[in-house]
Amino acid sequence: MAATAAWSATALPVQSASRELTLPQLVEYSLQHNGEIRAFRSEKGIHEANKIKAGVLSNPNLEFEGSSGALSGSSSESGLSLGISQEIVLAGKRGKRLAVADREQEIYRWQLAERECALRDVVKTAFYAALLAEQRAVLAENYIAVNRQLLDVSMERLAAGDIPELEVNLVRVELARSEGARIIVKQELQRSQAKLMSLTGTPFSERPAISGDLAESRQPAAALEDLKLLAQSNRPDLKAIQAESSRGDADIDLAQAESVPNLTAGLAVRRDTASMEIGGVEGRETAYTIGLKLSIPIPIFDRNQAGVHEARARKQGTERRLDAASINVEREVETAYAGLLNARGALDLYRERVLPQLDENLKLTQEAYRLGEVGVLAVIQEQKKFFEVNDSYLTAMYDNQMALVKLERAVAVDFIGGTK
Repeated sequence: MAATAAWSATALPVQSASRELTLPQLVEYSLQHNGEIRAFRSEKGIHEANKIKAGVLSNPNLEFEGSSGALSGSSSESGLSLGISQEIVLAGKRGKRLAVADREQEIYRWQLAERECALRDVVKTAFYAALLAEQRAVLAENYIAVNRQLLDVSMERLAAGDIPELEVNLVRVELARSEGARIIVKQELQRSQAKLMSLTGTPFSERPAISGDLAESRQPAAALEDLKLLAQSNRPDLKAIQAESSRGDADIDLAQAESVPNLTAGLAVRRDTASMEIGGVEGRETAYTIGLKLSIPIPIFDRNQAGVHEARARKQGTERRLDAASINVEREVETAYAGLLNARGALDLYRERVLPQLDENLKLTQEAYRLGEVGVLAVIQEQKKFFEVNDSYLTAMYDNQMALVKLERAVAVDFIGGTK
């Protein structure tokens, strides 16, 4: 019963499948097929429509007027007018509206980048959770195999009359417990795989295997201060707030321009018909006139003071949010960096001190049982400790990967692929 062989099996790759996906492939696939991301991308058309709306001129007004003197006893008198009027936008409002629409599109682009960044992190978390579940399933199989080996040895010693039947029964109970634990682990594996496939948008009919290693080392090459600077320049949520601040300036410009009323110009053609009597002879006279009409509101009471005040208040609020977000980003980077150092330290402790000694203890206990120097309970306890600590080691590897994912999220940098 070699403990080293039992543990080394946990590092074996997943059984080959018709299709295996690595973490970068899963991330890329999820960005293309995740339902929420695809729905948010479709909102791009809304912002494009808003920009079109901002640049479109108002429609001209067609005006028609007719008059008749039939009701006042002058049926021979009538008038007809046909005109057209157009609102003329002053103070460059159209260009300022387009500037606001451009800022809105920029905000949307950074919001989309932030959602994609968040999806990457969720997929990475689910990927490593699935890897952890796979490794735990392998560990559970190894635990069963070791218990079966112990049962074989105890049966041999029972046949030789070295031990009572109670010891064999104890081993059988431990074997049944390990088989029950395997069922629980496999259920968790199925749930983690289903969650990963759901996040990536993989069709239900497809169940590709994942290819990866919890022990994979991806470490940041930059120092903490450099990571803070990267975060300030890379974080899409910060970029979105900066774009909101830029839109605030455009909103103020537009609000100030709205204080200038628009001019309405109109052109009309009028025909007037009247009757007249000269020397007992009644005649009709028709006159045609062309008129030009200009109208503009007088900005005495409303000069859009409320709009300007609102735009400035929003701008001020955005600037304060930007300041707070910048501070929070640095704090997030510091926390994530410290978490990575702690996780790496715990992992090194397992590798350098705990696991080697634990492996040696198990081999000595198993050999002592073969020689009849210890009872079966000592072996069972040592095997339980061995696999519990190895499970904790898997958790430590998972925690190390999660700490790295959190740091990547805080800095908005993939330590393999570059900036997100």
